[in-house]
Amino acid sequence: MIGEDIDGPNKLDQAKEAVQAATQTVKETTQSVADAVEAGRHPGAPFDRLARWTQEAPLHAVTIAFLIGVLVGRR
Repeated sequence: MIGEDIDGPNKLDQAKEAVQAATQTVKETTQSVADAVEAGRHPGAPFDRLARWTQEAPLHAVTIAFLIGVLVGRR
């Protein structure tokens, strides 16, 4: 029992450091994904073309998304 008291703060510090490291990694990854999405939204980029296509033909877009979901789900 006495040894647990000594290791307690050390383990707590390690846990805090691990959480802080994970938080930083998530922030960096989120920023990277946001930057990639933003770059893809420039006129003529793939996301821009996809957005325009889904606005022009929403039923077709939903149908294709459903079919892709079925194909991926079956694997």
